[in-house]
Amino acid sequence: MRRTVFNEDHEAFRETIRDFIAAEVVPHYQEWSEQGYVPRELYRKLGALGVFGIEVPEEYGGAGETSFKFNAVLSEETARAGVSFGGSSVHTALCLPYLLKYGNEEQKKRWLPRFVSGETMTAIAMTEPGTGSDLAGMKTTAKLSEDGTHYVLNGAKTFITGGAQADRVLVCCRTAPPTPEDRRGGISILVVDAHSEGFAVGRKLDKLGLRASDTAELSFTDVEVPVEDLLGEEGKAFSYLTHNLPQERLGIAIGAYAQSAAAVRFAKEYTKERTVFGKEVASFQNTKFVLADCQSDVDAMQAVVDRALEALDAGELTPADAASAKLFTTERAAHVIDKCLQLHGGYGYMLEYPISSLYADTRVSRIYGGTSEVMRSIIAKSMGL
Repeated sequence: MRRTVFNEDHEAFRETIRDFIAAEVVPHYQEWSEQGYVPRELYRKLGALGVFGIEVPEEYGGAGETSFKFNAVLSEETARAGVSFGGSSVHTALCLPYLLKYGNEEQKKRWLPRFVSGETMTAIAMTEPGTGSDLAGMKTTAKLSEDGTHYVLNGAKTFITGGAQADRVLVCCRTAPPTPEDRRGGISILVVDAHSEGFAVGRKLDKLGLRASDTAELSFTDVEVPVEDLLGEEGKAFSYLTHNLPQERLGIAIGAYAQSAAAVRFAKEYTKERTVFGKEVASFQNTKFVLADCQSDVDAMQAVVDRALEALDAGELTPADAASAKLFTTERAAHVIDKCLQLHGGYGYMLEYPISSLYADTRVSRIYGGTSEVMRSIIAKSMGL
């Protein structure tokens, strides 16, 4: 079916990104996956290419686009090549919306130009050991100093994508304790300088998938954070986090769709090249039927994400809509990628084939950004159940 969600500008951007990936990423990606992170030089190159500034207003060095569709193109092209840009998706898709919506003018002038260039990389620290999806249960605290000039930050975070290489981390913390009436109140966001005394990067976590994206534990011991680095209003961060979740979950849905489309492409190419009993694997009826089923799933996922993209750009994507898109695409992606790996036979289990990385990478999509179980709860609530 003809796709109408993208225009000529998006397709021109796609060609630029595809060429960049082929020249700058694919030749080195295996090395980056083995070392567990991409080089900082890649981020500077992405900055020079304009990738980090797409949605940043022109006065801060960006292109001033308001559509999320360029981010969708990035997801599709990295998945198509079986690669990633490390922690840069967190930098642009997760951190940037908070800086744009809740940063004041002074903060934007101070932070965004270096954000756009890739000189300053960002991460966001929400999850804590033992809290998982229960953000209201966080225990990291920030107490205002007696003279009112800074906060003193103490606590720990885990599963922080890009945390090992970040220069600034948006740390969600308690500036006031919860109350029985409101567990969600008292949470604030501090944009913390990762080079501050008392800020420490702990273990770099060894993950099943997303091997080229660094994920780390962070700890804060009496870290002094200037009050000028408070993002938005004190105690209002839970509502900020909730506001950005639909876009975050749509981003995950787009990634799941894109990985599924890539898996079908890889399986089709492999089965046409591979011979068994003197015949192409693609010539067997079972192969044709499996790939046909997978393609129909991909077509359905594409329809869902394209409709959600249009809704997001129109300001109409609801939390339940985003939850439904994420649940459907991530659950179907698991099925599609598993079937495509099976068609590779034993080679599908080998890391030299990109299908194996897709299989491992996609598993986390049913966990982060809200588990599938949380998505079902959101959808059920929207149904009045």
